[in-house]
Amino acid sequence: MAYDAIIRNGLIHDGDGGEPSRADIGVTDGRIAEIGSISRAAGRVIDAEGAIVTPGFIDLHTHYDGQISWDEELRPSVNFGVTTAIMGNCGVGFAPVRPHDHDRLVRLMEGVEDIPGTALHEGITWEWETFPEYLDAIDRIPHTIDFGVMATHDPIRVYVMGERALAEEAATEDDIKAMRECVRHAMDAGAAGFSIGRTDIHRTADGEWTPSSEASREELAGLASALAGRKRGVLQGVSDFNLERPGNDFAKEFEALEAFIRAGGGRPASFSLMQRDFAPDQWRQILTEVERLNADGVDLRVQVAPRAIGVLNGLQCTFHPLMAQPEYIRIKDKSLAERVAVMRAPGFKEKCLADAPVKLAGEGSSVPPIADSFIAGIGLVANKLYRLGATPDYDQGMDGSLGAEARRDGVTVMEKLYDVLLEEDGKQLIYFPVYNYTDFNYDNVRTMLTHPKALLGLSDGGAHVGTICDASFPAHLLAYWTRDRTDGRIPLKRAVQMLTADPADYLGLSDRGRIKVGARADLNVIDYDGLSLGRPQMVQDLPAGGQRLLQPAHGFRATLVAGRQVIDHDRVTDERPGRLVRFN
Repeated sequence: MAYDAIIRNGLIHDGDGGEPSRADIGVTDGRIAEIGSISRAAGRVIDAEGAIVTPGFIDLHTHYDGQISWDEELRPSVNFGVTTAIMGNCGVGFAPVRPHDHDRLVRLMEGVEDIPGTALHEGITWEWETFPEYLDAIDRIPHTIDFGVMATHDPIRVYVMGERALAEEAATEDDIKAMRECVRHAMDAGAAGFSIGRTDIHRTADGEWTPSSEASREELAGLASALAGRKRGVLQGVSDFNLERPGNDFAKEFEALEAFIRAGGGRPASFSLMQRDFAPDQWRQILTEVERLNADGVDLRVQVAPRAIGVLNGLQCTFHPLMAQPEYIRIKDKSLAERVAVMRAPGFKEKCLADAPVKLAGEGSSVPPIADSFIAGIGLVANKLYRLGATPDYDQGMDGSLGAEARRDGVTVMEKLYDVLLEEDGKQLIYFPVYNYTDFNYDNVRTMLTHPKALLGLSDGGAHVGTICDASFPAHLLAYWTRDRTDGRIPLKRAVQMLTADPADYLGLSDRGRIKVGARADLNVIDYDGLSLGRPQMVQDLPAGGQRLLQPAHGFRATLVAGRQVIDHDRVTDERPGRLVRFN
């Protein structure tokens, strides 16, 4: 009997971190049926000569919670070898929800994750109220890749507490009990776990605090206890550890998070880890606490990015250096071509730069305070602003910055930024590595990535669509850290393990993450030598004409999900084998 597909002559990295081997892989009924020298015929043969073959990648940190209800392709994650995506991170999502709270959750997601509210309003189908109904609704839609969903704190708090959830009011015992029941129902229906968000940077589109950002230790522990005694389910969270608040009480915040983790009764947990310029050693402090808890038997990991977490600035993007200039504000609603024409007109540049910038954030504004801080301190961060380039270079050092270029050219930083924004008819992108680039190199990121409790994460696929394009993290890890970096490389076999077996084991997914007989045929065939990323491009393909950044990838010869080919030489096919993964 013929196999459905055979991948021939590939160098197999099986996900376990061992040495690669050259072999064929036979696939039938969505599973790996044979590994070796295969003489049997097949309905489809994929030539992997000169390529590596890996398990499909598992992305632990995405935000497709709205997009999942209308978009079958799930770009850009599918373009970077991801075959299973976990969404519902950072405490934000769309279930449970009462009909009169639809707009409230849209405004929350629009502010926190920079997803156009018009696209969410037009695209989301709202075929649900409860979390189990949400899972059923999104599972009815065919997708390219598999996906799991976290139960999320913010919508649960709004569902139970109503208006009180948005007024920074403490939850009562009855509130906590009702919210815990919501988490239990979500877990019973197959949620991947429960997530929280506790960062002051996250605001709603109206500039308000997120509902759960001020939740008490008792509330956090009460909700996490819904996972105690279960065989599956993880806890996830993000916090800035009170860095934005007076006193910067790290110890108090970590105590609350520790109570949250311990209440989960031994279920694995992870928190975001990054280096912040204004607290450059805090990440080491976090790792010290993580190591302390692990020594005490607590299974706590850190989610780490493989490069800077950076904002893309441009005239098409959500943010750029001129957005607070009064003269620019007068033309901001014109088309890109019209704005570029005005900005190139004689005298406009001088007039635009002559005025002081206005404040954009504040009550009633969706612009986060960090945007005003960025604009006010543009001269201080000029050494961390870069042209991204046709082949993006995320590690250009201080000498490659636009600040250094301005000094060499004898112009002000704002004059240089003005000119750069007009390059390529206003489509040029300026890269600002906000986190993980304090020392203008990636040595500290390497320390994070190679920590024994590190998980690759934080790609935010589906979120920050007008400012960030980090869904390419998996491809970047392979191309930069195993091949292009001149020193301190990560072995390719280990990088593959980080993308596959490590997240599978963390989530408790025994059917994927490794190439072995009987496992799901979630597989990548990658032209490793030719693997590269293109420059992100702004496209208008969201509902209601909403725009987002997409980044091209080169080198993905084939990606299979359950044995069906969803990527063929970097292009999405018509196959839609992706389904909801239920963790129950």
